[in-house]
Amino acid sequence: SDTEGLTIAELAATRGQDPLDVAAALLVAEQGEVTIISHSMIEDDVRRVLAAPYSMIGSDGVPKPGGRPHPRWAGTFPRVLGHYVRELGLLGLETAVHKMTGMAAARFGLAGRGVIADGAHADLVVFDPSSIADGATFADPLVPPSGIHSVIVAGETVVRDGAGTGAKPGSVLAT
Repeated sequence: SDTEGLTIAELAATRGQDPLDVAAALLVAEQGEVTIISHSMIEDDVRRVLAAPYSMIGSDGVPKPGGRPHPRWAGTFPRVLGHYVRELGLLGLETAVHKMTGMAAARFGLAGRGVIADGAHADLVVFDPSSIADGATFADPLVPPSGIHSVIVAGETVVRDGAGTGAKPGSVLAT
């Protein structure tokens, strides 16, 4: 689209309109189906929240055909494990993994998820802690992460040696 990659301020300046009017016109034209990237987070706040013992780690990225999603859509977990755990030492590997898996599953009442145990759902990610990293950028947000060897969903391998197998055994969970 002619708006992709531009800020509301840039669109308003180009069109000679008020930014609020531009945003409203986009919402009307697209019937509310507008995706934005908001640059409103402050790194010090991100670090403080990640390190807090009560915080969980997740992504609110929305998969949508076409367009450019936020780079954390494809890179949230590798970003945390590579940058905040390995590079900055902000939190331990086991703590970060727990915040992404068992802690979140327990909070949302997803029994048999987020843990490795007899009878639990077999969703696993095998990664190299020394090389896992996000590759996604704002310019190229769907670059896959590095350092992930295998992904197993419902006991079926969907990524092997870093490449997709084509298998899609996952399903949407509802509580």
